Amino acid sequence: CQVIVHDVNELTEKLFPIVEAMQKHFSAGSGTYYSDSIFFLSVAMHRIMPKEITRIIQVDLDLKYKTNIRELFDEFDNFPEGAVIGIAREMQPVYRHTFWQYRRENPQTKVGEPPPDGLPGFNSGVLLLNLEAMRQSKLYNQLLEPTMVQKLTEKYHFKGHLGDQDFFTMVGMEHPELFHVLDCTWNRQLCTWWRDHGYSDVFDQYFRCEGQVRIYHGNCNTPIPED
Repeated sequence: CQVIVHDVNELTEKLFPIVEAMQKHFSAGSGTYYSDSIFFLSVAMHRIMPKEITRIIQVDLDLKYKTNIRELFDEFDNFPEGAVIGIAREMQPVYRHTFWQYRRENPQTKVGEPPPDGLPGFNSGVLLLNLEAMRQSKLYNQLLEPTMVQKLTEKYHFKGHLGDQDFFTMVGMEHPELFHVLDCTWNRQLCTWWRDHGYSDVFDQYFRCEGQVRIYHGNCNTPIPED
């Protein structure tokens, strides 16, 4: 087993010029903080990692594994043609909230609607990055360009604060073909913040997850069930 440690400052230095333009749309701060770039690592991982690394799984720290992570690697084999990233849906109505203006102007839209037919957005706690596919996808790399980011944020009236997750969510509204949607059991989010903040009537449509949980995600400091 080989362990390679990466210097955060070095990574940030490489990332900043690539993601600077999107930070003002998807960062919690009011400006573009240099240090915030690290929250966009997954977005540009294919441009930073050595060419010989073709696939990476990126995970949050607040996870509990109920199965062998090797099984998650097998999901790369299920990517449809053109998909570059594997990601699970967001399990709270956070993007129903974020896209309120677009939803009001487009009452028939699936944007922000719950599964199975809606587009609830993504959660970046568990990410499968097919770096080779990301490098080769003309479309994906075009979407990293500042003009494209600007165009999409204007179209969707988008202002977020969740970093890479916001970028993937917005891009997924426009180009769902770039994503392989992981089953909710691979990223069983436990946070229920939005249930108590105006969305109790629809909350369970987002939060429902059938099947044997393979990875628990204790987001927003939610305790993870003991075995």
